[in-house]
Amino acid sequence: MEILFLLIPLSVVLVLLVLGVFGWALTRGQFEDLEREGERILAEDVVFLESRQEPVSNEREQSARQVPDP
Repeated sequence: MEILFLLIPLSVVLVLLVLGVFGWALTRGQFEDLEREGERILAEDVVFLESRQEPVSNEREQSARQVPDP
């Protein structure tokens, strides 16, 4: 029975903490554009080799790595 005096306040603090983090995420815009993250992995990645060079796409980088078939 005495453990309830510890567990109930701890659970209330935990719920308030979770609600606080959720409210913070809402105000910071974490849930604004959910579709973009799903489409982001499908978009062509751009790799910068050096700051002076132009961007190189992954397709060009992968084709440069491949050894031509004899």
